[in-house]
Amino acid sequence: MTSSSVPNEPRGPVDSSRVPRYAGPATYARLPRLDEVGKTDIAVVGVPFDTGVSYRPGARFGGNAIREASRLLRPYNPAQDASPFALAQVADAGDIAANPFNIHEAVETIEAAADDLLATGARMMTLGGDHTIALPLLRSMAKKHGPVALLHFDAHLDTWDTYFGAEYTHGTPFRRAVEEGILDTEALSHVGTRGPLYGRQDLTDDEKMGFGIVTSSDIYRRGADEVADQLRQRIGDRPLYISIDIDCLDPAHAPGTGTPEAGGMTSRELLEILRGLASCNLVSADVVEVAPAYDHAEITAVAASHTAYELTTIMSRQIAANRAAAEDDKTAK
Repeated sequence: MTSSSVPNEPRGPVDSSRVPRYAGPATYARLPRLDEVGKTDIAVVGVPFDTGVSYRPGARFGGNAIREASRLLRPYNPAQDASPFALAQVADAGDIAANPFNIHEAVETIEAAADDLLATGARMMTLGGDHTIALPLLRSMAKKHGPVALLHFDAHLDTWDTYFGAEYTHGTPFRRAVEEGILDTEALSHVGTRGPLYGRQDLTDDEKMGFGIVTSSDIYRRGADEVADQLRQRIGDRPLYISIDIDCLDPAHAPGTGTPEAGGMTSRELLEILRGLASCNLVSADVVEVAPAYDHAEITAVAASHTAYELTTIMSRQIAANRAAAEDDKTAK
């Protein structure tokens, strides 16, 4: 698929051979802002919100840390043999400003903003923020696509009931999503989980909700290709949402996060699994829980920026392929 398949040549990032990477716009991958292109196929949007965290705060600064680390990204992705910013218009839509003092209001604000972006026909690549934001994003996805398949990359289950009596936290979004009927319970998986739990009942409750689990140990023993194949089979052709808590990576690869757990996967394993999901119907995705105050040498932010790049590439390829198929159908008629 080449950029010629896309009408109205997309506006890409600033040319790094002319403007040094440390200069120029502070957008994701130095892409144009949404207001500069008017309409976009993929909106990269930040949600600077971390009121739902249970341990280290700071993920409200994650989106901009990811943007800063993304300055080094280049326009051609050899791993997927694609130029994502030429195949589809990708633009930085700025941030969704959510009330940091009222979680309920913040969740409503995020949902409404996501509704507006999806209504334009765009897919979303969201940069968090803490994992609380996944719930309102999934609500918006379900309005457009019906209940969606979910791949949840995380050290933790995030299907607990409450924290201190609060229903909306970064540890509860997927229990709420199951309760609200916005997930396809035939196609739910956690990937990269590990570490101590409150009790065995955590796993029992999680299984009742329909989640399958691929632990970080499973990935180590079985390898990225086999894991990706298993996940593809579970998802099928359903509309898929991928939610990535950067703490799915080992603290050696992502120290800058709120609840680190030893024994995680490497950044290489994460990227390879995502590349193995390129044939899935990825409708939108998020990368959350980057807390730059705990980062070293931008290790976490760099991993997150590349993770978002692989997800954006998958979506761009699918958009271009769908357009080419539509053109073929039009020609055949």
